[in-house]
Amino acid sequence: MIAEAIKRIMTGIAFGGIVTFIALTIVMWTGTETTVFKIWFYMLLSFILGIYFGLSSLIFVENGMSMLKQTIIHYCMSVVFYFIIALVGGWVPLTFIAMLVTTLLFTVVYSIFWTAYYLYYKKVEENLNASLNRSREPEEQ
Repeated sequence: MIAEAIKRIMTGIAFGGIVTFIALTIVMWTGTETTVFKIWFYMLLSFILGIYFGLSSLIFVENGMSMLKQTIIHYCMSVVFYFIIALVGGWVPLTFIAMLVTTLLFTVVYSIFWTAYYLYYKKVEENLNASLNRSREPEEQ
């Protein structure tokens, strides 16, 4: 379990690095001036978010809860954690409209990722079942 947690932490940091790279590319293309501290701080927040999402995905490991319950718990925890980080980082102003729009965008992105992972694991399941069925068929002689 510790090895799996470390693997997920490292994956989360990698995703945080990719997001930071994309953000820095946009900053570079637009010619936006910023400080090294701000870049460092935002990168730190991206890594923290990446670590959170890497570790929080452990909720989807078989634990007796339904997929719906796991998803609701994960979504609620994730949106709260994201807002804590986003507000600390100044990414989202503390206004009703900004919070509403951010929640809607977060929900759309969350839904896209959830659906993609669901479809991926459904395909893996189908391939495994097909492989098992092929191995059970008697060989023709």
